[in-house]
Amino acid sequence: MSDTPFGFGLPPEEPENGDEGKKKDQESGGGQGPDNPFGFGPGGLGGPGGDNPLAAMFGSLNPNDLGAAFQQLGQMLSYEGGPVNWDMAKQIARQTVSQGTPDGTKDASIGPAERTAVEEAVRLADLWLDDATSLPSGAGSAVAWSRAEWVEATLPVWKELVDPVAERVGAAMGDVLPEEMQAMAGPLLGMMRSMGGAMFGTQIGQAVGVLAGEVVGSTDVGLPLGPAGRAALLPLNIESFGKDLSVPQDEVRLYLALREAAHQRLFAHVPWLRSHLFGAVEGYARGIKVDTAKLEDVVGQFDPQNPEELQQALQQGMFQPEDTPEQKAALARLETALALVEGWVDAVVHAAAKPRLSSADALRETLRRRRATGGPAEQTFATLIGLELRPRRLRDASRLWASLTDARGVDGRDGLWAHPDMLPTASDLDDPDGFVHREQLDFSELDKMLGEAADGSSEKPNLTKDEDKQTGEDKGDDDR
Repeated sequence: MSDTPFGFGLPPEEPENGDEGKKKDQESGGGQGPDNPFGFGPGGLGGPGGDNPLAAMFGSLNPNDLGAAFQQLGQMLSYEGGPVNWDMAKQIARQTVSQGTPDGTKDASIGPAERTAVEEAVRLADLWLDDATSLPSGAGSAVAWSRAEWVEATLPVWKELVDPVAERVGAAMGDVLPEEMQAMAGPLLGMMRSMGGAMFGTQIGQAVGVLAGEVVGSTDVGLPLGPAGRAALLPLNIESFGKDLSVPQDEVRLYLALREAAHQRLFAHVPWLRSHLFGAVEGYARGIKVDTAKLEDVVGQFDPQNPEELQQALQQGMFQPEDTPEQKAALARLETALALVEGWVDAVVHAAAKPRLSSADALRETLRRRRATGGPAEQTFATLIGLELRPRRLRDASRLWASLTDARGVDGRDGLWAHPDMLPTASDLDDPDGFVHREQLDFSELDKMLGEAADGSSEKPNLTKDEDKQTGEDKGDDDR
């Protein structure tokens, strides 16, 4: 670590010759050196001085942008919330969306015609899915979102995903300092955490904003990102997705509506599934370790004239999974859970679409490859939180669900979602035939017995000791 915590230098000493010395120092440009914590010099605010921290932070701003720049700096330093500044994340995500995608497509409000098209596509998709799954419809409503609306609706779920890992970063920031220095550096440590939360919020906001330009619905990453029971599609992104596929736009929309509606059925009628998936994510996050050597280097040499160092460190990634049996098991649970969800959706949607859409095979393969490779936003999340939200074994899981359909029928296949212990494991994906023909545990009778026992105990009257004693005596009289 550097000799001066966080890289702050000592304040400049007073020149021996008083004001005259100060004047000479300013004329020589000394007022803009590293010892000047605010970098005000002859060049003025944002002037040519290379050491000007405000120029480093905000670049060459015109006077009209200075107010916004200082407001953002104030937000960074005044933040006192959790490990991620989610207000800033939302602001950055909205700004990223407003800039448009690399192909030049700008976000736009949803018109009545697009809303009607989405509602009709989801309604037809639900009718087709009735023949492919025993799970009833889970979409109480269908909505068409702009990219900005997707950001607003999904940020609460991103918070659940990111906060556990970000919490570890906040703790690690304090751990890299010796105990005796932590007491002395309290205010600076608080500022570091505020800026860390802001930098993390900036990176998450950028990733969410980029992802908003790629996703076609609320369940693209295999997790329920939107409100429960609301099937959502993004017409603008659907148009971009199908632009080079040589497939009619109506078919593209309908196929994507099938996937969205299938996800909604699964999450609506398997009540434990959401907590199972998020529990797997949290379990994996607990095993993430922070690269304290890299963090110590960043914290130890932090320079208020270059706060981008924190952001660059986050971009490079400082999270690594621990190489322990527990962490490997957590990763396997998460990957298997994501693969089973996506594999079931893939199999069910294919069964519903194959007889009805001539482009079903082509759309299926396109989406499989899209999920396997991921986009830049998914790669950003992998760098930030050490987690790739991609089902590595999608094809294996899809084959297993299809084999289960052939062997046990639709009801037998979907019945496995009744209990998490009935689902295939990672080893079952290696041997799908063995799982398909294995005798499965039936938890329905056990659940019924436990329910009856609970009802019976709740119906027993609450008796006092005297009443209970009297009841026993009456029973004894009856026996005699």
